[in-house]
Amino acid sequence: RIRVIHGSSYKKGDMAPVYWGIQDIHRPLDDFGDVLGYIPQVEKTYTYFHSAYPHMNEHQLAIAESTTSQREELKLDMAVCKQIMTVEQAQAFALQRYTSAREATAFIGQLMSQYGFLPSCVGESETLVVGDTEEIWIIEIFSVGSDWDPESGEPGAIWVAQRVPDDHALVVANWSIIKEVDENDPETFLFSPNYKQFAIDKGWYNPEGSKPFILQEVYAPIFREWAANRMWLFYSTLAPSYTEWPERMLDDGHMMGYNQYIQYVEPISIYPTSVLPEVKISVQDVMAFQRSTFEGTIYDKTEDYDWYVPDGEGGIKKSPLATPFPSKDMRELLDINNRRNVTRPQGFYGMIAQLRGWLPDPIGGIYWVFLDNAYTSPYVPIYAGTQETAECYKNFDPTTYSNKSACWAIDFVDNMLYLKWQEAVKDLWQVRNPYEEQLFLERDHIDNEALALYEQSPEKALEYLTAYSKGKMETVLKMYNELHDALIVKYSNSR
Repeated sequence: RIRVIHGSSYKKGDMAPVYWGIQDIHRPLDDFGDVLGYIPQVEKTYTYFHSAYPHMNEHQLAIAESTTSQREELKLDMAVCKQIMTVEQAQAFALQRYTSAREATAFIGQLMSQYGFLPSCVGESETLVVGDTEEIWIIEIFSVGSDWDPESGEPGAIWVAQRVPDDHALVVANWSIIKEVDENDPETFLFSPNYKQFAIDKGWYNPEGSKPFILQEVYAPIFREWAANRMWLFYSTLAPSYTEWPERMLDDGHMMGYNQYIQYVEPISIYPTSVLPEVKISVQDVMAFQRSTFEGTIYDKTEDYDWYVPDGEGGIKKSPLATPFPSKDMRELLDINNRRNVTRPQGFYGMIAQLRGWLPDPIGGIYWVFLDNAYTSPYVPIYAGTQETAECYKNFDPTTYSNKSACWAIDFVDNMLYLKWQEAVKDLWQVRNPYEEQLFLERDHIDNEALALYEQSPEKALEYLTAYSKGKMETVLKMYNELHDALIVKYSNSR
């Protein structure tokens, strides 16, 4: 559910509640969760787009989130721990209070140190990428165990932040990516005072040894393939000359069939924190990467041998049912291994934050959002100046189907595709792709129209951008409701 939380004014001395439950989709729209505590409120807050993990505000400050793995010893017991600050609550606070990525990053770190990091995703660590039109920062946050006391004066989290070089790209594939920290370079690194000492005290790092302190090696567990596969895809695609990457294409010869699931996992050290891409990256490139199902690689679930059936001519062909998103029941039936695609499977959401400093903030920032499944969902462009989202993007109850909910409409289409995936997905592309192509064809026109209005009256520009973004959301609802009706008729089992 994507909605606008408008900025407000507060009296000096007011306190802001710290919630547990921001992610809970079963709560009413205006219910942010249970109150765990309070922090001092600011006198003026900014407007931002609220969701499970809030992403962007009216001033083109944007935050992306990725849950990451941490050592078992760092995990918390909710029944006894005193930490209260989830990463999604920290994101909301930062978006309400800051316009600068550097300041927002430092503020998030300060919140975690003072109030204690409380993981909301199965007790794991978190990585945020915080950006404005000038800088991008990564901040990695780890827990400190259940015995932390806010009265102790000790930080309630371990965190390190690193600025990304302006011409670099990076991927956070649910895994820590920060390596060494240069404590003498405050322009590039920010960190909690305990980031190294905590590990020394636990016996996880010997400062007298010859090995440098590598954050991702000290606080994360042994590297896993579900992170390695996405890091490999990203870096080997954008920077193929950076190193000799592992061979994982199906045509590599020796990596065929079931061998894909018994190969070794390379050391994480071969992957950089960020890299200079060999080609420039467009918004459409990021969309394509988010939608990737590892086509043509050893991780492509549609290439499992069990999908192939007789072709009636003595050979074999891929079944029209072959899908990169087999359900648990289908995987068990066909003995298909479960492997992560680039983004989460159905039932989630995601975004791209496009930040453009040469335009006024309401026009420069575009919050591209998909719902349910990146592969089957369209993106909608929500300009930073948008004052209200369409009801169909706020309206979603996972327990009750509604044809007035865009998330349900997209999910319905996604499920219809399984009737004959290989053919039905082409019907989806015929509807969705022209819609998205038009978004980019008309973007300059929309920018220019909004800019002309902004120079006359900022309020009129906001009205124009709101109408445009809401209109695209409503278009998606209508388009996908019509599409699932067409898919039922075309691929019904009775035909």
